[in-house]
Amino acid sequence: MFSLRKATRFCPRLSSLSSHRHFSSIESQTRPPRFSIIDSTLREGEQFATAFFDTEDKKHIATQLSHIGVDYIELVTPMASAQSFKDCEEIAQLGLRSKVLTHVRCHMTDVKTAIASGVDGVNMYMATSQALAQYSHGKGIEYVIEQATEVINYCKKYNVEIRFSCEDTFRSNMSDLIAVYTAVDKLGVHRIGLADTVGVATPLQVYNTVKTIRKEVTCDIEYHTHDDTGCCIANALMALEAGVTHIDTCVLGIGERNGITPLGGFLARMYTLDKKRIRARYNLPLLRDLEIYVANKANIEIPFNNYVTGSAAFNHKAGVHSKAVIQNPGSYEVIDPSDFGVMRNISIAHRLTGWNAVHQRCKQLGLDLPEDKVKEATSWIKNLADTTDVTAKDLDDKLRELAKECSQSQ
Repeated sequence: MFSLRKATRFCPRLSSLSSHRHFSSIESQTRPPRFSIIDSTLREGEQFATAFFDTEDKKHIATQLSHIGVDYIELVTPMASAQSFKDCEEIAQLGLRSKVLTHVRCHMTDVKTAIASGVDGVNMYMATSQALAQYSHGKGIEYVIEQATEVINYCKKYNVEIRFSCEDTFRSNMSDLIAVYTAVDKLGVHRIGLADTVGVATPLQVYNTVKTIRKEVTCDIEYHTHDDTGCCIANALMALEAGVTHIDTCVLGIGERNGITPLGGFLARMYTLDKKRIRARYNLPLLRDLEIYVANKANIEIPFNNYVTGSAAFNHKAGVHSKAVIQNPGSYEVIDPSDFGVMRNISIAHRLTGWNAVHQRCKQLGLDLPEDKVKEATSWIKNLADTTDVTAKDLDDKLRELAKECSQSQ
């Protein structure tokens, strides 16, 4: 099981530094656009290589996502299995604040089954790129529009939200995209979906594509991007700047292959642009426990450099950094860890440590050492660390030894 305490086994925690009063964040000069989060951990996340969620897992994850404040929760198609249908029914009846969606093919049987499960919305898709269309329906854009028209008109008879997505948007022809999206927009869908199905798009390409399509439709736009090339959070941000209204995420970014935009990473990115709004809108401290839960169920470790909750996310080691963070955490932190319910760590038992950090440790131990003795202890631990592994206990013992010497000499 992952623990935020792993990184602090050999270094004392200077927890008193994490108050809002001492924190100074870097604010954007312009507020980011408003957005809704569609979390797909229970759909896209189930496609992750080692993920398996039983019914109770799904209900727990859905409930926690709702408590965090995501706007929508997307579930596996009820066509997947008999249990998948039952799971859609049960989660739809939990009374969550988040709306419950399911992801299905643009096919009448799929959509009828989705509506029968009681979900709030139907996220349908159909391939439009040549690379995928030839291996799925094998038809042209005219067929896509004809099929979408039939299915969307059926959905409109029921009180469900409707999204139509062109699968593999960013490898599709722009003229084909505009033809499909304008057609379904006129039919009255709530959203169209732009899907970077293989994670190939660059931030500039995303911006330009969204800008172009935004001019052609009046409905909302959802953006779904895979992380095959490491651009998912940057691309999500660019999509918002260009006019997207809904962003798809997963807890820890799990999903097909390298996964999609991570919920925590996306919230961290948006926090730096509008801290006040994100703090008020989302229950950020719940994120850590949900990530631990999902990691356990997916049989993975949370990476050391995971956004916000990784063991090294707020760990300061270099002497210059430690001194600055002790005086003002915002000097080297753009995110206040206390807003997410985690704590910073200042490592001091190593050869890069500075005497200011050692002095802070003296205060924690209740030792009143003069500056020259603090610097003596700092030099001692730095030199010792050059030749052997050292621990916080080694430094603490040295500080107590010096304090005893000072007391005896008085």
